Amino acid sequence: MQKCRYILIIFLCSFFTVFSQVQESKEQFEIKGSVKGREKGTPIAGVFVSTDWGRQTTTDIFGEFKIKVKVGDILIIESPELETIRYTIKNNEDVDVLVEGYEKSVFNSKTSKSRGVSYNSLLDSANYYKKKDIKKSIDFITKSIAQLGKRADKERLATALTTLGEVYQHYKQYDLAIANYKDALEAQRTTKTTLLLGKAYLLNGDYKKAEATFLPLTKVRSRIPYEQIQVYEGMGDAYKGLGNVNKSVAFYNEGILIASKNRITHKLTDLNSKIAEAYEKDNKSVEAQGYYNNSLELAKKQTPKRAIKEKDKVADFYNKESKYDDEIQLRKESLEELNTLPGGIIKEEINSVDEEIISKQRINYKIANAYIAQEAYNEAIPYLEKSIKEAGDDDDLVVQKDATSKLSDVYGRIGEYSKAFETYKKYKEVTDTLYFRKEQEIARAARFNREIASKQSRISGLEQERELSQSKYDLALTSQELTRESNKRQKWIIYSLIFGMLLLGLAAFFFYRSNEKQKLANNLLALKSLRSQMNPHFIFNALNSVNNYIAKSDERSANRYLSEFSTLMRAVLENSEEDYISLSKELELLKLYTKLEHSRFADKFDYEIVVDEHIDIDAYKIPPMLLQPYIENAIWHGLRYKDEKGFLKISLTQENINKILITITDNGIGRKKSAELKTSNQKKQKSKGMGNIKKRVAILNDMYKDKVAVHISDLNNEESTGTIVKFSLKKE
Repeated sequence: MQKCRYILIIFLCSFFTVFSQVQESKEQFEIKGSVKGREKGTPIAGVFVSTDWGRQTTTDIFGEFKIKVKVGDILIIESPELETIRYTIKNNEDVDVLVEGYEKSVFNSKTSKSRGVSYNSLLDSANYYKKKDIKKSIDFITKSIAQLGKRADKERLATALTTLGEVYQHYKQYDLAIANYKDALEAQRTTKTTLLLGKAYLLNGDYKKAEATFLPLTKVRSRIPYEQIQVYEGMGDAYKGLGNVNKSVAFYNEGILIASKNRITHKLTDLNSKIAEAYEKDNKSVEAQGYYNNSLELAKKQTPKRAIKEKDKVADFYNKESKYDDEIQLRKESLEELNTLPGGIIKEEINSVDEEIISKQRINYKIANAYIAQEAYNEAIPYLEKSIKEAGDDDDLVVQKDATSKLSDVYGRIGEYSKAFETYKKYKEVTDTLYFRKEQEIARAARFNREIASKQSRISGLEQERELSQSKYDLALTSQELTRESNKRQKWIIYSLIFGMLLLGLAAFFFYRSNEKQKLANNLLALKSLRSQMNPHFIFNALNSVNNYIAKSDERSANRYLSEFSTLMRAVLENSEEDYISLSKELELLKLYTKLEHSRFADKFDYEIVVDEHIDIDAYKIPPMLLQPYIENAIWHGLRYKDEKGFLKISLTQENINKILITITDNGIGRKKSAELKTSNQKKQKSKGMGNIKKRVAILNDMYKDKVAVHISDLNNEESTGTIVKFSLKKE
């Protein structure tokens, strides 16, 4: 039976898709119309007007409407208070609908004159300001309830309380909306109010209560089709929230059957989309994909805004399923369609002050994220840049912040660290601006909640007493004025606190920046001090070598050695003030120093310096005189005491794209035996030299984020002993 039902649904969807394509060929035009009471021509606001192909609108406070149609379309006029009317469009003439018996709900003219503005006018004004100014809207509802007097008409009281619930629901005050809907139902039970109560429970996350509200309505069959669809849709939403996917889908399908039968195509799209969401929530990706395909095809036959909204939802589904190519294609289509809309943005109200926004910057940001998930960073960068620019033009700080952060991360991943750093600074600026605005929003929200509580308290008093004379109403207005004055004082207090917090934040920032500068100065001074300790030690050892030649009366070798030594010393002194020098310069110093030591101990060791041809040595920086002490230790404390001739090898290899490995290997007597041969004075000097190097590396890594790593180990070789020193050096 269930399979037959699914086949029937698919057949109906296919039928309407083909039929709608035929209808698209007909020329559309806009007609005007009105819905009024026949007896006195009273305008009827809030009547739902739709076509059998998905166009929809509602009448305004003057009972008028505009809608795009084609010849042959069926115009459907429906409202909970009216019998559904169907009208076939024959030409482009205006459509005026006159409803019999509507005057029963019109406020008595005599009472209207005696009390000033009519009850209906006040409610119309409340509906007009419902989405524009909550204060005015609630004030008009308060006045309408006050006009009802001690013996209030229950029908009018229920209407006013329902309108108040809709106002609160629009501004996301769901608890207050629920309370007023309940009070309205106590005064008079209507299907409209019951549906609104169920919707408020859904929005508030009370799915059990929503189920209990909608369930009795499923047993009433004599109801207009649109209301039946709303009931089944509400039940489906409730069960989806409770995690019962099977029941949820079953009720959605009931709604689809009614929508198909009555050609309410926009609900076909909504329900197919919700079934897909339910299956997606239950991790049934294949079923979800099928229904999303249906909703996409149906949405294409509706307004461009509806099509773009559905594509955005399906693209999010593709993202969760890691179908990034499909996601990117769909979002690019949405981007092209969005460019054709006025303003290039869709703002869809979700029964609250919040809005579901689909904008070019958000789509570009999501496309970039899809490329990043595929590690296609170069393709992601242009979309992130466009997203940042468009968000800046629209003052969309949230998207601008996220896109700037993501762009900085992408630059870091591809090795463009300067761009990453500059982008990160922009991200910090946007974040600071957004934080400031959030603080302002929090302050406004606090004031908003206080004002709402004050107004709801007054309306609750009206419901309990049901009697407010004009003098009491004047007293309420006076109380409201006092409340406003109190709110003004509270505003000044809040602004003062915010200003104080800003001053405190600025003081903390300047203190932090001053502390960082002082830390940097201390590090630079420590490095200079450590380098000044290295240079005398190096010069002393070199002069000992010269003295050795003089002692042997080898004048020619002494002159040659002094010439090369002076070249080495000039380079050492030139580089001694730098934290880092290029690796090519350091290699030149090492070659010259090793050559000098080899000329002195030619009978003790040979050496080799090997540089991987793939390494771009000019791209790497290294602290000056960092490698020389380790080479000196290898010669003086390892190879010099070896009985047979030793070997010193210095090699540079590529570890990865951003890191190289410098290895100093000797097959000398090893660290353990060398330590046994040293005098106490030599041990002390060795300790200071190595300690000096460790301090330099620690300070430089603190300043430059772990750029250098040093590891010393014994050369465990069956043929010889020795020491191996490994330097890990990152690219700048």
